Amino acid sequence: MSTSTSESLTPAPGPSTTTGTGGEPARPGTTRALLRVVDLPAGGGRLGLITLDNGHPRRPTPMSPEALASLDAALDEALRSGVAAVAVTGKPGFFCAGADLRRIGELRTRDDALRTARQGHDVFRRLGELGVPTFAYVNGLALGGGLELALHCTYRTVSTGAAGIGLPECYLGLLPGWGGCYLLPHLIGPEAAVDVVIGNALAGNRTLKGAQAAQLGIADVAFEPADFLERSLRWTARVLRGELTVSRPEVPTDAATWEAAVARGRAIADARVHGAAPAPYRALELVAAARTASRDEAFAAEDEGLADLVSGEECRAGLYAFDLVQRFAKAPAGAPDAGLARRVGKVGVVGAGLMASQLALLFLHRLQVPVVLTDVDEERVARGVGFVRAGVDELHAKGRIGADARNRLHALVSGSTDKQVYADADFVVEAVFEDLEVKRQVLREVEPLLRPDCVLATNTSSLSVAAMAEVLEHPERLVGFHFFNPVAVLPLVEVVRTGATDEATLATAFAVGRSLKKTCVLVRDAPAFVVNRISTRLFAEVVRAIDEGTPLLEAERAFDPLGLPMSPLRLAQLVGPAVMLHVAETLHSAFPDRFHLSPFLQRWVAAGGPDLVTRKGPVELTEAAAQVADGAGAVPVGQEELLRRVQDAVADEVGRVLDEGVAGSAQEVDVCLVLGTGHPLFLGGITPYLDRTGASERVRGTRFLPRGVASVP
Repeated sequence: MSTSTSESLTPAPGPSTTTGTGGEPARPGTTRALLRVVDLPAGGGRLGLITLDNGHPRRPTPMSPEALASLDAALDEALRSGVAAVAVTGKPGFFCAGADLRRIGELRTRDDALRTARQGHDVFRRLGELGVPTFAYVNGLALGGGLELALHCTYRTVSTGAAGIGLPECYLGLLPGWGGCYLLPHLIGPEAAVDVVIGNALAGNRTLKGAQAAQLGIADVAFEPADFLERSLRWTARVLRGELTVSRPEVPTDAATWEAAVARGRAIADARVHGAAPAPYRALELVAAARTASRDEAFAAEDEGLADLVSGEECRAGLYAFDLVQRFAKAPAGAPDAGLARRVGKVGVVGAGLMASQLALLFLHRLQVPVVLTDVDEERVARGVGFVRAGVDELHAKGRIGADARNRLHALVSGSTDKQVYADADFVVEAVFEDLEVKRQVLREVEPLLRPDCVLATNTSSLSVAAMAEVLEHPERLVGFHFFNPVAVLPLVEVVRTGATDEATLATAFAVGRSLKKTCVLVRDAPAFVVNRISTRLFAEVVRAIDEGTPLLEAERAFDPLGLPMSPLRLAQLVGPAVMLHVAETLHSAFPDRFHLSPFLQRWVAAGGPDLVTRKGPVELTEAAAQVADGAGAVPVGQEELLRRVQDAVADEVGRVLDEGVAGSAQEVDVCLVLGTGHPLFLGGITPYLDRTGASERVRGTRFLPRGVASVP
């Protein structure tokens, strides 16, 4: 086996083609299937190697109708070339991103959606019925239809450097409709398939890496990225020569195993979306039917299921929200010229508590510059630095950084009780106790120690940034930089501008946020900004109903139709009842007519903030719940009435946030709620939901978004 990679990729004598739709050049940016006929090593025969490429080195390669036609034509050309096998791979870093979501969003009728579903099946299934063996060389991102394309092939190799492998359709209000609901359970078994189709998709679109895909059996073998293509070609040659037999674990066929897997999937869906989204349940029906269905029956059922969902409200809303957050991640509205941003070569974090330590770890991991924490005593400093180094160790243990990076990051983090360590910092963020006077005092102490061009940021969740800036000699250097807990998970940062914040400070904040891999949304300084203000208005209505006498579980279950990732009391337990009370007090002080200050919430905090409902599984009350709930009124609110109250209250608050200019548009509010609270994509964000339920027009007399945006026209 002395054949080199370059020799392996030299086209053999015979046809070689770049295929477009109907033989015509494809439109710019359209994924094309590029065919080369190559000689495999050591007499393995001739291989039709198809590479999917859209001409953009850094953009994923989606499958549009034109791309499917291009792949179909490339398969025809490969067969005419008399090849012994066909392989499909992608440009560097990308295998295939699946269906072009923009094109899916343009479909206007169920018949249009059905034609698209059938076209995908018609082309992809050829890879499993071609008459010669087919191979998928999964060299990078393979999502949705991209992974389904690979599943149709006879064999699959995967790069250990590949990431973003999965079936995210249920996350978007769709289902794996180009073979995934049938092929995957028959390949890796129903239990593992349910994890990929339902569990991973509904867990914030969790995906697999290459080694994980191989371990699950999605790929037959994994190779290192450095020589992935060469080794895949050599492996293919061995398979075709009969030197290597690919064995796969036997998939159970008994009804009990499949029924148990599907039942577990329904429990996951119930816990995540509470029956509010049809997609995961429809996908589970298809997985259940796959046990006995023929390929034709299964694919026809996927076509019908996909057509139903694409023409429904949830899919339209999900595609709107997905596109929205993708666009904001690339180009935040209102961000100043990036050229004004200052270089950040050292970061200071004021405080060493839990939130401050999470921030320090994030800055250290993403920026890889010196990070220094300070606090009032050595014990707290040591605890904070220890937290950060333990987090670095965890990143290393998970394979996200190497040993050298681990050692380097350990050396880059430090702590002190002397704020003089900030003298050469470029960016200093305070993350101390959420009290205005405490924060003002910290800022007074820190500012004189800093260089004139150092940016000061505050991680306040509800306090006035302008009120903090009043104590500074240079208020133009202060910006709000509000993260959400847990810091490593939630991708939103509210960048808060005061009347004094200058363009260079703001540009630096946006640049830092981008480097931290966060989506930044510009908001105006106002009590609790956007996310906490709207979320607290919702929570205020919940606790008001509890104060009136609504049982805790009734209040919890009233929100099932929203499909929120966490019910109100569970979310309050995660954030902390004391934090919830603090934000409620801030907003009650600013807007006493709208933000109820709840005796129930005060009793909860006074009792030490114990869990009132179970954290996982079916919602049940804890022993502490009865004591905290004791003292409520005797006029319970029904679930439907409570849900309507909340819809109207939130519609009112969103409208006020927009009228006051706290957020620049309804779309920015939607991005904030999706990324800051995990608001489900199938709702499309908060404003499409309020429009669909009629709350917008009940409260404001008009919709937040035009008809046809995030909804069926």
